Amino acid sequence: MHFDIGKIKTPYYIVDESLLKSNLEILKSVSDKTGCKILLAQKAFSMFSLYPLIGKYLAGTSASGLFEAKLGHEEMGKETHIFSTAYNESEFDEICKICDHIIFNSFSQLEKYKDKVESYGKQIGLRINPECSTQSHAIYDPCSKGSRLGVTIQNFREDLLTGVSGLHFHTLCEQNSVDLITTLESVEKIFGKYIHNMKWINFGGGHHITRQDYDIKTLNECILSFKNKYGVQVYLEPGEAVALNSGFLVSTVLDVIKNDTNIAILDTSAACHMPDVIEMPYRPNIENSGLPNEKKYNYRLGGPTCLAGDIIGDYSFDEPLKEGDRLVFCDMAIYSMVKNNTFNGMKLPSIALAKENGTVQLIKEFGFGDFKSRLS
Repeated sequence: MHFDIGKIKTPYYIVDESLLKSNLEILKSVSDKTGCKILLAQKAFSMFSLYPLIGKYLAGTSASGLFEAKLGHEEMGKETHIFSTAYNESEFDEICKICDHIIFNSFSQLEKYKDKVESYGKQIGLRINPECSTQSHAIYDPCSKGSRLGVTIQNFREDLLTGVSGLHFHTLCEQNSVDLITTLESVEKIFGKYIHNMKWINFGGGHHITRQDYDIKTLNECILSFKNKYGVQVYLEPGEAVALNSGFLVSTVLDVIKNDTNIAILDTSAACHMPDVIEMPYRPNIENSGLPNEKKYNYRLGGPTCLAGDIIGDYSFDEPLKEGDRLVFCDMAIYSMVKNNTFNGMKLPSIALAKENGTVQLIKEFGFGDFKSRLS
């Protein structure tokens, strides 16, 4: 890490421009070699001050609702795709005006809105559910039993496909291309006969393309094989892969106490500032730290809220922690800014950018007004 962590008042998220560009170059190499189009899934990363940069490498954005769609349309201005489990009728005209691909989750929604989408001259998609689970985290598995995401073959209506130009599936979460192979086999087996009549297919997100061990060669082969077989434009919409390992969350130790173990209270909350630590759950890496007992001094790190479970994890360090020490959490660009909250009146972390020239730029700072304006 080449930037000065003491530059800005903590807590703050900081994205390293050079690391982000490295990810974008990998993604662009996939699209260049295969002809696929890659979209930024904004649900994982929506730091729109970087959209002009991201737009130089990717084809556009994907959204889960009107506000994300407007953000992508206004700040990147390239292709804008949207999928929602169900659309709000009061928002749908605006969605049709700004989105290029509008993807439905059911045939009932398709029947309700099809004529309107066609009147705007936009492309209609349908999300399918191949019922092929390749992961163990049920909360993130769109193919889990009873899932509300995508149309299963039992509920498929071939008679209502007129006007549908593409199919969409999303089954992966932080996975490698071997799981895409398994998914594509299921998609082809169940829905293959319908794909021949489509113009495009969206492989969804969850592809950890920029992870060090990701098999890009296999991904490229999958895309090219599918394109050649069905004559369709292939889309991918990764979120994590765009900003994976390119961001950090810088925090300060506020106090050190003891209750069976050493406990460091930070100005950063797991519940408020990195909720996936509790939801996933997982233990984020901290620079210059180790696993419990790996280094000399052990600490449990917790946030400042009243939630008893606001615990980030157990770590060890070469030196004792003390008030004022700064800790740097890794891989904090994704599912952090987009999911943070102000529970207990916690201040939202500032947002900064570490430029390629080594300077640090404060992009945005939050205050009491941001907390108050959300409540009434």
